[in-house]
Amino acid sequence: MKNETVFQRYEFKYLLTRDQQARLLAAAGEDLRPDVYSHSSIRNLYLDTPDFRLIRRSLEKPVYKEKLRLRSYGRADGESPVFMELKKKFRVACLSRGYKRKTRGFILANEHSTAAEIGDEPMQIKSKYPDILVACDGNRVRGIQKLLALPEPPEVILLDDAFQHRYVQADKNIVLIDYNRPVHEDCLLPAGRLRESVQALKRADYIIVTKCPKSIQPIEKRILSKHLKIKPYQQLFFTTLEYGKIKPLFPQYESIVPDRSSSILCLTGIAQPGPYIDHLKTFTSDITGIRYPDHHHFSKKDFQQIARAFESIENPKKYIFTTEKDAVRLKACPLPEELQRVIYYIPVEPVFIDQDDLLLNEISEYVRKNQR
Repeated sequence: MKNETVFQRYEFKYLLTRDQQARLLAAAGEDLRPDVYSHSSIRNLYLDTPDFRLIRRSLEKPVYKEKLRLRSYGRADGESPVFMELKKKFRVACLSRGYKRKTRGFILANEHSTAAEIGDEPMQIKSKYPDILVACDGNRVRGIQKLLALPEPPEVILLDDAFQHRYVQADKNIVLIDYNRPVHEDCLLPAGRLRESVQALKRADYIIVTKCPKSIQPIEKRILSKHLKIKPYQQLFFTTLEYGKIKPLFPQYESIVPDRSSSILCLTGIAQPGPYIDHLKTFTSDITGIRYPDHHHFSKKDFQQIARAFESIENPKKYIFTTEKDAVRLKACPLPEELQRVIYYIPVEPVFIDQDDLLLNEISEYVRKNQR
C-alpha cells in the first residue's frame, strides 16, 4: 500500500431535511460535485491508550480533545487507501491574574499545582479541563508573551477578567452578566458593584446572561435584551447551571446520594451560594450552612468550627457538602480524617439555553480564519 500525502482538513457538519438537501443541491448546481468516496461506506478504527484516556476525556466534553483513527472508504484490502487521521481541537490557554493566590509572577499550572499557588478559579479550570494550558500572571502582556514563547504555543488565549484591561487589545470580548444581579439596576463603585458604566457594554462582541432559570421565557429574554441595549453587531446568549453527579472530595471514599431523611452541613466560600443551596434542597430540606468569604483560604480554626458544627447534628445520616470551587481549595488542606470521609461536592457546568454550540462555532471559525 502506498503512503499518502499528509493533509489538513476542516469539517463543518450540518443536519438537513430531505427538502433542504434537494434545495441545496439545486442551488449549488455544478459547483457541488460528488467525490470518489461519495457512495462508500465509511469504516473507522479508533485507537486509544491502554486506560482509554482519549474516549474518557471525549465523553467529558472538554474544550480541547484529540482522536486518533484509521479510516477507509469501503472494505479495505491490500490495494485500498487507508487514512491515519488525528482529529484535534485548538490548543487553548486560559490566562488569569490568579486572584488571592499566594505567589507572584508568571506560573504555568500543571498536575501538581494547588489553589494557593494559582488561585481557586484557575485551579478549578485546570481540574475540569486538564488538557488545556492554564497560566497566571498579574501582568497580562508578559503572561501572553510567555505563553506564545512555549514550544507548543496556544492558538487561542482566553483572558479571565480582562474586559477593563487596556494594555491588551482582544480580538473578541465576551461579557458575562449574572441573571440574579442585573447590571441595568446596579451602580458604579462605591454605591454599587460596577467597575465602569453600563455603557461600556457596547465594547462587547458577545454578552452572556448566566445562571438563568431553565424555564426562562422568550418575553423575558426580549426584555433583558432591551435593558442591555444590544447593538446590531452584538449577540446575546443565555445559560443555566447544570449539576453533575455527587463526588467525594477524596476519591478513596465512596460516593453517596442523600435523601429526604438526610442532614447536610453546607460549606460555601463563593460570592453567590444561593443556586447551589437551592440544588441541595432537591435532596433534603435539612440543611445547615456555614458561609465564608469568596476565595476564602481555610485554616485550622475553620476545620475546628466545621467539626463542631457537624458533630452537633444529631442525625446519624449526615454529610458535608461544598461547592466545586471550594473543593479545589479544601483538597490541599490538612483536613482531619473524620471530615475527609464525609465531605462531598457537586460538579457544575454552564449550559446554553437554545443556542448550544453557536458561540463556540463562531469563535472556532474566527480562529480558523485568523490563524497567524
